Amino acid sequence: MKRINYLASFLFSAVILSSCGGLDKMKEEASNLQYSVTPKVLEMHAGKVKYEIKGDVPAEWFNKKAIVEFTPVYKYEGGEEVLESKTYQGESVEANNKVIGFETGGPIEFAGEFDYQEAMRIGELEIRGAATIKDKSLDLVAYKLADGVISTPLLVMVDPMAIAAKDNFERIVSETKEADIHYVIQQSNIRRSELKAEDVVALEEFVKAANLAANEEFKGIEISAYASPDGPEKLNERLSEQRKKSADKYLAKVIGKTKVSKEDAETLYNLKSTAEDWDGFKSLVEASTIEDKDLILRVLSMYSDPVVREKEIKNISATYKVLADDILPQLRRSEILVKVDRIGYSDSIILDYAVNNPDTLNIEELLYAGKLVEELETKVAIYKAITEKDSSCYRAFNNLGYVNILQGNLADAKVALEKALELKEGDAIITNNLGVIALKEGDKETAKTHFLNATDAGNAVDYNLGIINIMDGEYEAAVNYFQNHKSFNTALAMLLAGKNDSANKTIDVVEEECPMNYYLKAVINARIGDEGAVMNNLRTAIEKKADLNQMAKTDLEFRMYFENETFKTIVE
Repeated sequence: MKRINYLASFLFSAVILSSCGGLDKMKEEASNLQYSVTPKVLEMHAGKVKYEIKGDVPAEWFNKKAIVEFTPVYKYEGGEEVLESKTYQGESVEANNKVIGFETGGPIEFAGEFDYQEAMRIGELEIRGAATIKDKSLDLVAYKLADGVISTPLLVMVDPMAIAAKDNFERIVSETKEADIHYVIQQSNIRRSELKAEDVVALEEFVKAANLAANEEFKGIEISAYASPDGPEKLNERLSEQRKKSADKYLAKVIGKTKVSKEDAETLYNLKSTAEDWDGFKSLVEASTIEDKDLILRVLSMYSDPVVREKEIKNISATYKVLADDILPQLRRSEILVKVDRIGYSDSIILDYAVNNPDTLNIEELLYAGKLVEELETKVAIYKAITEKDSSCYRAFNNLGYVNILQGNLADAKVALEKALELKEGDAIITNNLGVIALKEGDKETAKTHFLNATDAGNAVDYNLGIINIMDGEYEAAVNYFQNHKSFNTALAMLLAGKNDSANKTIDVVEEECPMNYYLKAVINARIGDEGAVMNNLRTAIEKKADLNQMAKTDLEFRMYFENETFKTIVE
């Protein structure tokens, strides 16, 4: 009996030793496993870090009775991100995990993503393993797979463009006034009754006001005199010419032609006469309800000779009396048109009034003044003055919000813009500006919705959507949106979309002098492989902004140069 117990105890101990020996062997030989990571250097896009890990388990490593749980982990200062694990088993284990053969070995695979934090820029991706045989477990040696995360998309400048509503100010405003003087058949003298007609009286008042105003000047005077197309052509020629002269003589008295120089008169006046106004006749007939209208129009289309036309129309005896009473008298006339330019205040006067006496100016002049001044506080004062003058002016509230955005007063900007939107619901410019506030406050999704609803507001919205698309990892779309902008963000989007040469050309023509322009040039040239350009641009960037050295010395875009002595000198 004792012998049997000794034998059982021996066998049990052998099993235990065998189990421990199997785990120890797996731990000792864990370094024989081969791994590859895609991408080779982890990258952040749209706030996520994607990874793909492929491992190769060699033959005779995976114990037939073992279960191994592999876990990728990203370690960084202050924490670690434990990623999705996978469990594999030896061929003698009765479970539902993927089997790795002892004689053949086999592949292990992992894929996933994790949320990026700024602290993760410097860190390590490693894979850990925990092996179990029966009730015994042993942690395998952790294996480092990759260093750090490239976070170049975070270089995006979140500088969305706000838009000021335009003014409708015109320094020179042209006005015209017209009047018709009608004549008795075969006469060219102007009757007193004609001078009392409403349009003629209005014309006289218009001309006299222009004469008195210091800021108004005559820019054109047209007199077109006509005779009706009845009667002999020679007579009509004489009549139309005489009517032109009588109208000119009348207007000369009203306008004070004697005060106008001969040279100015030649420029201002355009006088013409039409012997037989067939075009006017046709238009009046077309607009009339004359019984034989179609027949008359047919005559006009069939014959071009004025004598034949008149004869054929007179043959329509019943209708001709209507023409003689209702149509032809309207054609015996002189048409007078006077054009006047009203010249507004100079820029300096507008600015002075806008600051010191805004009630002197109208809304358009005040909106224009807001565009003239550079100082933001003065702009605010001008736009506030407009809102007090006209509380329904949505453009003033929009522009007040616009200036507050430039000042960084987002809360005040939002109040003004929400008032503007009450006054002009759905306005694209206001909607864009609310999107600018949302993006600056970190609410990307709300900003994106606003920008997509504001595309009619122009190129500024495209720029703003380009920023959103960089943040979303949609780099080709961002390049598309930036096509009308030569900016830092344009070059960054091109780089992220793999268009290195285009990015390089674009950043070279960005006008704004900024340290980050040189830093981005260095990144672009690192990807192209131009070491000299990398060093020159990185040196300039750090000279302009010293703390960029801390970013550069750990930026994996420059990993090929970490041991380069010139690089070390620049970033230290």
